[in-house]
This record gives sequence, C-alpha cells and structure tokens, in this order.
Amino acid sequence: MSTALLFPTCIGDVTAQQTTADAEHVLARLGVSTRQASGTTCCGQPAFNAGHDGPARTVARATLRALDDGGDDPILVPSGSCASMVRLHWRELFHGTDDAAAATRVARRVRELSAFLAEQTDAIVALKPRLSARVGYHDSCHMLRELRIKQAPRDVLGAIAGLELVELPGAERCCGFGGTFSGRYPEVSVAMADAKLQDVTEAGIDLLVSADPGCLLQLGGRLSRLGSPVRTLHLASVLREALP
Repeated sequence: MSTALLFPTCIGDVTAQQTTADAEHVLARLGVSTRQASGTTCCGQPAFNAGHDGPARTVARATLRALDDGGDDPILVPSGSCASMVRLHWRELFHGTDDAAAATRVARRVRELSAFLAEQTDAIVALKPRLSARVGYHDSCHMLRELRIKQAPRDVLGAIAGLELVELPGAERCCGFGGTFSGRYPEVSVAMADAKLQDVTEAGIDLLVSADPGCLLQLGGRLSRLGSPVRTLHLASVLREALP
C-alpha cells in the first residue's frame, strides 16, 4: 500500500468536509493510505491574489510547516486553486525568506487530486464503479490555466460505467467565484454564474462536477437559489457514490 499526505484546504475544513472524507475513502479503496496534514490553515491565496504578500506569508507559514513534514510522500490537494497556489506560487511568495527551501520542497510534492487519480484509472475500472447519470464537468480557472489540467478529471469520469459525460459549451468559462472577487463584485459574480448555469440547463444534465470546492460552492449555491434539480459534486464524491 502506498502512502500520501492529504491537505484538505480551508474550504475542505469549513464547508466541504464530505469532499475530504470521500477523497480518503476513494484513495483507500485504491490502496493509498492517507493521513491528513495536521496544523494547516490557509495556503494564503486570497491575500496573495489581492497583492498583500506579507499577510499571505503570515497565513501560509503554518500550512507550509505542517506540509513540510520531512517525508517524500505526495501531498494530494482536492482543490485546483489551492494546488496551484502551493505548487506554483509559494516559491515566489517565500523567495528570499528563511522558508524558501521548505516552500520549494513542498511545491515539488504537491499533486492535484484528479491528476493523481487519472494515473489510477485501471485500478478504478477494476473496482467496477457505476453511476447512471448525465454529467457535465466544469473546469476551474486555476486548474485549467495554471496547472494545465484538463483531461485528467474527464478520464476519471470515463472510468465510471453508466456515466454519460456531456461536454458543456462553456466548461472553460469562469464561474464567477474567484475567492474575494465574489465578495467585492457580487453582481458580476452572480451574472457569470448564471451564464454558466444556462448552459447547464440547456444540456439537460443531472449532475455538475468539478475538482474545485470553491467553484462548487458558487455554482451549487446558485443552483439551489434558482430551485434547480441539478446536483453538484466534487470528483472524489462522484467516485465514492459510484463505487459498489
């Protein structure tokens, strides 16, 4: 059995605990023993994106020290945006500080969860997952444009028998969440979400899936407000639901 460190992220701690639990369950079924990183807080992305590097370092330092545990196991992150921050931007954020070497070590170990799962598709198929549903996939901005991960989550969904993957015309458009953006510009944020959800309605899907809890928080909340029957699920939760 292989081992991995799981970084649940802030949203995973506060609003998406089930996503973290489902990721642990799926990984265990695939023979990956996980342990949750202890003592993590935020990766610092909201402050960093707003140009406040000092506060971002202050917030992220506790997480850095928790993830830099002296091991070499992969650090799995069930969030494209947080994985992008740690893997790509921590080196810049901590450059010239006493934590620069630790940030580099952690960045090298970080894997976005769906990319890791896509390497296990044969093992996933062997577990005979099945889910009868028409599914649309939403590409999160950070995952698509910074980590360059597009096909991996679709490969994972393709390993589930009975699942029909419907390509949404606006799959690559931003959902309008953007962390603090949705709080600073709520009218624009809602308009962006509704434009995406129009595509969802026209596609006639049962389930909207993403690999980023922030996007799911935005789109799921809006679907609920609109009274839509379409469910939203993280990729890890889809897999858990499909496993016998």
